[in-house]
Amino acid sequence: MKVIDILGSSGKAFPSLEIVPPLRGITKDELLENIAPFMEFSPKYINVTSHRDEYEYIPREDGTFRKSMVRNRISETTVCSAIMDRYKIETVPHLICGGSTAEEIESKLDNLEFLGINNIVALRGDSITGEKRFVPTPGGYKYASELVEGIRRYQGSATYRRSHKIESQEDNPKYFCIGVGGYPEKHFEAANIETDILNLKKKVDAGADYIITQMFFNNQVYYDFVDRCRKAGITVPIIPGLKPLSTARQISLLPESFSLDIPFELTEEIRKAGSDKDAVYEIGTRWCIMQCKDLLQHSVPAIHFYTMGKSGNIVSILKECF
Repeated sequence: MKVIDILGSSGKAFPSLEIVPPLRGITKDELLENIAPFMEFSPKYINVTSHRDEYEYIPREDGTFRKSMVRNRISETTVCSAIMDRYKIETVPHLICGGSTAEEIESKLDNLEFLGINNIVALRGDSITGEKRFVPTPGGYKYASELVEGIRRYQGSATYRRSHKIESQEDNPKYFCIGVGGYPEKHFEAANIETDILNLKKKVDAGADYIITQMFFNNQVYYDFVDRCRKAGITVPIIPGLKPLSTARQISLLPESFSLDIPFELTEEIRKAGSDKDAVYEIGTRWCIMQCKDLLQHSVPAIHFYTMGKSGNIVSILKECF
């Protein structure tokens, strides 16, 4: 079932869960055991993030270097397949511009169709180590809006087209449901929030069905963002994204990595907790519960949780709020 249909048919908000593909070396059973605690809440689908392959340069005897690809994580498609096989639920793989040509992305779409996956989150992706700015792959997409257009043009394999009598683009039944990312506090590369929302509208106009926001720790930021989007003519569902703080170090890491603000009240609570790791963990969890309950009172369509593969605090939040 497509996410947009789930959003339309659900009578109340539900939790949307996102996991990170594990590092190589983990077994399939270990992966599934890690997410098993989420199954208690009968999730409607699970998002699986995508990561670019990195490269290392290995010196040769003649003084030159050989470029070698480093694949640190299991692919999102493989993870999706394992989850679907064990738990019989929908999965939503993330697809990024970086690291693939347009032809390679179309091949990935064929693989997803083969597995029966018809939901995707389309993202530009981050720059690789050593790059200050995102550099598109030659023959690939530069912006997420271009990626959305490419996915929307997809008409399925020859077998799929024959079975659905698809003869032209106009006949395309929109095989994939597409989600995109939104930034309540603006993307760090955007000059201002207004420009960033115009860029978001390009993704929606290209064919995106819904939006998932980057994490935020002040709900008013999300409410203001939704208002700006609606005034700009963006009418698709906007799902708020949350992540509970779990360590004191994240107070500096998250703003640096994601260009976001953390409320002074929260940082002060964590500062006062000092080196008490359990207290910090509890503070972060309670803050997220407070955010979640307030969002539910404001009739959000769903709440997206960035689990980072850790279930403990997320399970506590789900028990309290859903």
